[in-house]
Amino acid sequence: MRAQAAEAVPPPGDPAYEQKFDGHRTLLFTASVPGSGVLLQSRRGSLIQDRFPDVVAAAAEQLPAGLVLDGELLVWDTEAGALSFEGLQRRAAARCRSAVTLAARLPAYYVAFDVLQSDGQELLHLPYRDRRARLEDLFANYALTAPWTLCPMTADLTTAREWLESWTDVSGVEGVVVKGRSQRYLPGYRGWTKIRRRDTTEAVVSAVTGTLTRPQLLILGRHDQAGRLRAVGRTVPLRPEQARQVAEHLAPAGPGHPWTG
Repeated sequence: MRAQAAEAVPPPGDPAYEQKFDGHRTLLFTASVPGSGVLLQSRRGSLIQDRFPDVVAAAAEQLPAGLVLDGELLVWDTEAGALSFEGLQRRAAARCRSAVTLAARLPAYYVAFDVLQSDGQELLHLPYRDRRARLEDLFANYALTAPWTLCPMTADLTTAREWLESWTDVSGVEGVVVKGRSQRYLPGYRGWTKIRRRDTTEAVVSAVTGTLTRPQLLILGRHDQAGRLRAVGRTVPLRPEQARQVAEHLAPAGPGHPWTG
């Protein structure tokens, strides 16, 4: 099941609010027969368990058979002492020996926010509130600790807004997801709402890639304390209509532009 982006937390109805983590969405499967294996499946359907041997080993040891979890894979950088999306990308691209080596320095964690099967019984038809209760029971009954984390959830709008304003200062937490407590799980359907924290600032459109008539993306700059124009970011590639609108306002750089090339 997927989420549709929104700019603000929707008004209260029958919602559950979960913290949204900046990780890799992953389904976790344990075999119906204990000890028969663990599968990790990415959002695009790829099997990636060979890249996360630490999670697979922990699942085989700690999780019951016939279980399917929905959640996010995260990676902790032991040297930086923080969650690392770059480290997660490295883990996701690793193979065999390198995966085992990276696991020691960049251990993976699984934040579970839904349970889709338990004891071999499919739970998709159950409302979210019942699936959440079963997920909480799983963590309590099996005393699950790292690398397993139960995704924080609240039904209180004030708490959700506080999460959006303050918790997103923590590396790896990027917003909240809103789910209906009466909703069943619909694979592939965008029935949830996600709100990412957005911080705004002013910048100068200082250069473009492409050409003046067909710009591809914009390079943004800001002046530092010494008055020098410094590059601070770039846009995503412009769509054709956006490129046409931007081109109407572009002109060649005059003499003395601080950036060349």
